[in-house]
Amino acid sequence: MLAQQQPAAAGAEKQPEFKNQAEYDLYTAITQDTNPQTRMEKLQQWEKQFPETAWIKARRTLFLTTYVALNKPKEAVDAAKAILANDPKDFSAQYYIMFFAPGLYASSKSTDLLDQGEKAANTILASIATPPPNVKEEDWAKLRPDVELMAHVNLGYFAMQRSNWAAAETEFTKSLQMKPGNGQVDYWLALVLSSQKKPELIPKALFYYARAGTYDGPGAADPALRKQSLDFATRQYKSYHGSNEGFNEALLTQAKTNAIAPEGFTIKSATAIANEQAAAEEEKAKQNPQLALWKQLKGTLTSADGANYFSSSMKDALIPMLKGKVVSMEPAVKPKTVVLALEDGITPDVTLKFDTPLPGKVEPGTELSFEGVAQSYTTAPFMLVLNVDKDKLHGWTGKNAPAAPHHRTLTSKR
Repeated sequence: MLAQQQPAAAGAEKQPEFKNQAEYDLYTAITQDTNPQTRMEKLQQWEKQFPETAWIKARRTLFLTTYVALNKPKEAVDAAKAILANDPKDFSAQYYIMFFAPGLYASSKSTDLLDQGEKAANTILASIATPPPNVKEEDWAKLRPDVELMAHVNLGYFAMQRSNWAAAETEFTKSLQMKPGNGQVDYWLALVLSSQKKPELIPKALFYYARAGTYDGPGAADPALRKQSLDFATRQYKSYHGSNEGFNEALLTQAKTNAIAPEGFTIKSATAIANEQAAAEEEKAKQNPQLALWKQLKGTLTSADGANYFSSSMKDALIPMLKGKVVSMEPAVKPKTVVLALEDGITPDVTLKFDTPLPGKVEPGTELSFEGVAQSYTTAPFMLVLNVDKDKLHGWTGKNAPAAPHHRTLTSKR
């Protein structure tokens, strides 16, 4: 984009003079040569034949743009630094240092490149509203968004390499706000958020991992990175949330339809879910202490140590007041055995035995309260058997059917 921008060789202001016709001819040949390789050869010839020249700034700029055209980033950066040594605000030099620094750092890990790239990007942003020399206002209006975007992306990259997570998060987020749709930045932002080790940032990190893995429009990450990101998001969601429940709705759908994590976006952690469930159970226990006691007893009996607990602590002991719903009776009228469902009102889990029959019968679903002495239990299916005295049973409404009326035999008078 900017490789073709060069300082004007002529204009209203008086130009430096060439030493002789040979230098002028060489300069003309260089500026007219569209082949980067042969143009570089001519530049090297110019430098060798005329080491001192009044056109040193133009020559340095030509070296820079020719190295760019030849895709030689290290040499281009060196040429840019030579320009900045004499003109610290030269736009082209700043631009190409900013442009090449991330790639050169990735291969060399030289922190000097981070310093140089960061300084160049900040210098460009400081005067972003002003067109560079020799760039028209209308042209700069078209070029500026891409230059500004690159500056913020690269500042985020430089900050990330320094483990300056907060600064990197700010720059990457700003770049996505300027231009949504950059899978690589999505991945970097996810990495930066997760690297901060803050529990409250984990949902946002998962969002951007999912975004990097699912976004397939312009600017999408390469297929390998997309797969890596989506696989990681899938594993981490289950680890964080405690299950895959809601993965598609709570995460993938949001990531596919939003370039930026929505305000207030969150995912409940397994810890938060467990705390909510515990609070709900505690509230239920307050509202229904008998059910809470039953769940505790059943949980203990179905544990690995259940049999030992029953024989040592429950057998022949009076179980405090519990409550359940009638499932069945034996016999159907005047029963001596009543089966109850204590937890869900449907699944039988307690059998009450009586020495003498209960009066009449009650309908299935009738709620009874009772205290009883534990006699035995099984775990598969679960069933606890209690002996219960009639006076320890509450809620039984059955009555003995009245005896059939006795009729005397009608006799006739004789």
